[in-house]
Amino acid sequence: MSPSARFRMDRSALLPLAVLAVCIVPTAAIAWWTPVLLLVPAAMAVAVLRRGVDVADDGITVRALLGSRTVRWPELAGIRVGRRGDLWLVTTAATEVQLPVLRTRDLPRLAAVSGGRLEIPTGPAAQ
Repeated sequence: MSPSARFRMDRSALLPLAVLAVCIVPTAAIAWWTPVLLLVPAAMAVAVLRRGVDVADDGITVRALLGSRTVRWPELAGIRVGRRGDLWLVTTAATEVQLPVLRTRDLPRLAAVSGGRLEIPTGPAAQ
């Protein structure tokens, strides 16, 4: 089953990593072990390409550099907004999973692709 929506980091984040790799090349040529330094920008590029959130019919999958976690729709209790506008999935088991590339401004898009499973309040909060 293919995801109905994919949220990823902006690919323009790869440009500084390419510049970093070019700057490391002279240092990497110094000794036999220094080419290992090129693994730093390579690992960071893989992280940029991999990190993200997939929203599908079965749930929300959060992808990180070394793994992923799927929260199925019945396990989802809600979404918490952090202090700096970061979003966290709150599960029915009282655990939280950070949504790495989404911010408060992305809530309407997330609600739209959830197929009505997530409701985002649009007006002022009730007192």
